[in-house]
Amino acid sequence: MMKKAFSAEIQKSTCETGVFTYGGEIIHYDIIRRAISSTSRARKVVIKVHPDQRVVATVPDDATTESINNAVLKRARWIWDSIREFASQKDYVFEKQYISGEPMFYLGKRYMLKVIEDSELVPSVKLSRGKLNVTLKANMPNKQQTVKGLLNTWYKHKAKVTFHERLNEMLLKATWVEGLPRFRIMAMKTQWGSCSTQGNLMLNPHLVKAPKECIDYVILHELCHIAEHNHSEKFWRLLTQVMPNWKEVKAKLDDMAEFYLNE
Repeated sequence: MMKKAFSAEIQKSTCETGVFTYGGEIIHYDIIRRAISSTSRARKVVIKVHPDQRVVATVPDDATTESINNAVLKRARWIWDSIREFASQKDYVFEKQYISGEPMFYLGKRYMLKVIEDSELVPSVKLSRGKLNVTLKANMPNKQQTVKGLLNTWYKHKAKVTFHERLNEMLLKATWVEGLPRFRIMAMKTQWGSCSTQGNLMLNPHLVKAPKECIDYVILHELCHIAEHNHSEKFWRLLTQVMPNWKEVKAKLDDMAEFYLNE
């Protein structure tokens, strides 16, 4: 079991950072500056606490250090509570051993992992009657890493197929998007997806472990960024227009994030 004690000494990951204290804890936060056009009203500091307890403040490129710090301090209690919540979740998540009997997820359903060693069979991964069967050669060295590698390859393949299917469906709602956006799959520890300024999407293969409505939410979220490149009021209005229940779906995804991202 992952017994990582709660600590707000978050690892810094960007060149510009800030720090404050709350509840007797020192909390570091990363600062990401984004260019804001002269006609944009997106002047707010957007704060996010990631499942790995990293705190990120996305700010206008001309925001002063003082204004950023003041915005963060206004949400200090919420940040502290969010960090504690994510830290407590880790106490209930077992580290993967990649052995028979462990729970695995696919499209929101839980499957039991069954490792089959057979020198006569080709290494493979198959779903069958509530089980995720992984077949490998008998007496293989580094069996745990072999099983993990086979599963990761299988998940990436399923993710590519599923994301392509769901993207085509969501484009029917995202009428502002012209053509089929390019997307690539990349494992990430703190993000489900991202959208470049050129409109290219990047999606986390672990997302294929979640229900389809959660996959749809992430894809629509990123498609909305093609129209609105930041989390402005226009962005949230657009997301609500195409997915009125996005808050409930996001909460469902957040609740299971530690399990889906656990490796």
